[in-house]
Amino acid sequence: MILNTDNISFRRKTPPVSLPELTQIAYLIKIEVIQMADYTVAAVDQALALLLLVAQAPGLGVSELAGRSGNTKARTFRLLYTLEKRKLVQRRGRAASYCLDVNALCLGVAAQEQVDLVRLARPYLLNFAASCNENVQIRVRDGLDSIRVDRWQCVHHERIATQAGSRRRLHAGASCKLLLAFAPDEVRHTLLADELPRYTELTIHQPIRLTQELKRIRQEGVSISCGEITRGISAFAIPILDRHQQVLAALSISGPTYRLQPRQSELMSSLSTAAATITVAIQSA
Repeated sequence: MILNTDNISFRRKTPPVSLPELTQIAYLIKIEVIQMADYTVAAVDQALALLLLVAQAPGLGVSELAGRSGNTKARTFRLLYTLEKRKLVQRRGRAASYCLDVNALCLGVAAQEQVDLVRLARPYLLNFAASCNENVQIRVRDGLDSIRVDRWQCVHHERIATQAGSRRRLHAGASCKLLLAFAPDEVRHTLLADELPRYTELTIHQPIRLTQELKRIRQEGVSISCGEITRGISAFAIPILDRHQQVLAALSISGPTYRLQPRQSELMSSLSTAAATITVAIQSA
């Protein structure tokens, strides 16, 4: 009997891979995965960071923007020139200070319509603000800072100038303390381990005192500040909750202490109702 071996393949036995070789292969794969996962374009990232810096601190020149952004003056100028060509920023005056331009406004308007929190909360924010005629704002947490995502300014002759998009450290002010109180433990630990800036003599910058204040806020669900950011200005804040009953944002009211304190009970009740209404709108969306 003749055995036909034409269709039979003979595989050569592969020698086993040593442990050092496996370790090297795993290391190379890990490096490749890390490199593939980082899709950040450095120039775009720097330009967007500069755009946000102009939004938060309008009126700065190239030198100041370079110092704050960590770029050279030459690179900062090129980035600003690119943003200027896209009408995201504009130069003003002989000193060439920078502020936002019309296309940045288009982005802001689009964000109000597309960001669920702002879109859903805005009608209730406006109603509440109109009824109390004091400054009202919504802040969210971003790392160790808070960002104002929407606001309404009162029509009183004496009022506080506020700006959407402004950032603030989480340890001072009614909204910031509330967001910090309900933040994950690691966020509080990181912030408390750092030196906390004092805005006024009433700013709570001692870790022990701030820890006690945050505990009280978690227990009561209300945050109050008096002169912590600006002398003579008070604020009250109530949380807005998401669908999982977690704190999504802080709704607050602020104004001169002499106007707010006599109306504290009334304003806190209205603020609580407004925050609860916004919470229902978000959870029902």
